[in-house]
Amino acid sequence: MLNFMADNTKCTIMKKSLAILPLAGAGLAACGTADDAIQQPNIILIVADDLGLGDVNVYGSGTIPTPNLDSLANNGIRFTNGYATSATSTPSRYAIFTGQYPWRNADAKILPGDAPLLIPTDIPTMPKMMQEAGYETAAIGKWHLGMGDGNVDWNKPISPSANTVGFDYTCLIAATNDRVPTVYVENGLVEGLDPEDPIYVDYNRNFEGEPTALTNPEMMKMKWSVGHSCSIVNGIPRIGYMKGGEKARWVDEEMADYFVNKVKNWTDSLPEDKPFFLYYGLHEPHVPRAPHQRFVGSTGLGPRGDAIAEADWCVGEVLAYLDGKGLMDNTIVIFTSDNGPVLNDGYDDKAEELLGNHDPRNGTRGGKYSLFDGGTHIPFFIYWKGHIEPAVSDALVCQMDLFASLGKLVGGNVPDNIDSQDILDAFLGKSGQGRKNLIQEAEGRLALREGDYSMIPPYEGPERNYSKNELGNLPDYALFNMKEDPSQMKDISAEEPEILEAMKKEFSEITGR
Repeated sequence: MLNFMADNTKCTIMKKSLAILPLAGAGLAACGTADDAIQQPNIILIVADDLGLGDVNVYGSGTIPTPNLDSLANNGIRFTNGYATSATSTPSRYAIFTGQYPWRNADAKILPGDAPLLIPTDIPTMPKMMQEAGYETAAIGKWHLGMGDGNVDWNKPISPSANTVGFDYTCLIAATNDRVPTVYVENGLVEGLDPEDPIYVDYNRNFEGEPTALTNPEMMKMKWSVGHSCSIVNGIPRIGYMKGGEKARWVDEEMADYFVNKVKNWTDSLPEDKPFFLYYGLHEPHVPRAPHQRFVGSTGLGPRGDAIAEADWCVGEVLAYLDGKGLMDNTIVIFTSDNGPVLNDGYDDKAEELLGNHDPRNGTRGGKYSLFDGGTHIPFFIYWKGHIEPAVSDALVCQMDLFASLGKLVGGNVPDNIDSQDILDAFLGKSGQGRKNLIQEAEGRLALREGDYSMIPPYEGPERNYSKNELGNLPDYALFNMKEDPSQMKDISAEEPEILEAMKKEFSEITGR
């Protein structure tokens, strides 16, 4: 039996290797193909928020302890060319669940907390496919794909919701932890709402008499730097205005434990005769970074580093609990992040000043919001006991391909007209061949990654944004050899005109641009 371990104490985080999955290369056998027999393992998809490639210790950082994540990666298939489709959260998650490039949907951009459901209720989705294949499904944690029809009354049942697009059970935050409403929504209902204290939300103007970061700075325990000057909840200024719902409002420092317990409680309710598909959306290390007190100071890198340690603990807690229930013997665990890293993202939490020699980008260029590789190049690894041999793969893989690939594995119905590709053999470590190419997106701008090369078309705009990440706005077409120059510092378009022209043609054929 695997030795899953989890511990709440700071000393454990810093000094003890939480060996969730002890290395056992000789004991793991290669998986038979889905063609041999339809297999229906449990599937857990864990998506971190703004976690960079270099934020997971196993990728070589050596600065932030992530023992639980390292153990998963070391005992599964770890991808060095794993990608999100997009450099921001909403479009990235849209691609995961729909199997479609988000730039095909003009509304797939960073959403406010009161946005309508982005995923059309009449299209195929990965969770719907899982339901049809006999799976019990759940979405727990960060959502950020909209709720309702655009005129949400937070005091009544919210529909359409994540339950409408394939999830049997949901417990979510509507958007991000820096946006209102700062409440948990369980199966379309705000949890803990007092009918005598209704919730009101507005993203254009404040409610009369309600304090904000500008009018009542003395109420803040966390300083904002850009954009987060609206309503104050739990001493933290947010994006957007909110009134009421005092008893329903979350406490940021308790969010990790809250969602871990929701996952545990949901697994306790599962029927014994059905496999399950769980999407677990971590809120770390997205701003505001407010980890539980037991993690504060645990990394020496400030709130951002401590939030990453907390995220690692969350993974360890969940997997240890599932193992104790005997559920890990046939469970696939997929871990990834929605986009690349960012340091200063609207709060003055000293993320830059306390960075030290930690490189969240792992040598890539850019980060969140960027068309450079650091915007979409993310940690990505898959563990399946007895079916995936420990290995490192340089296959080009994308989260969007989970739809088609898992569909093949479980015998699900996968539409022919989506962008998701069946690269199941790559995901299981049976082949080093992933997808041929990938369109990368950052706030509506597109680039092409193919083979060893990356091509970025010209775009107007600033070189950097407030987060100081390079955005990839270049005056002319640029070509980079990603194998020789992963930091994208040398434009070789003049040296390789034939490669550039071929990629321009491929880019146009895929995107129509």
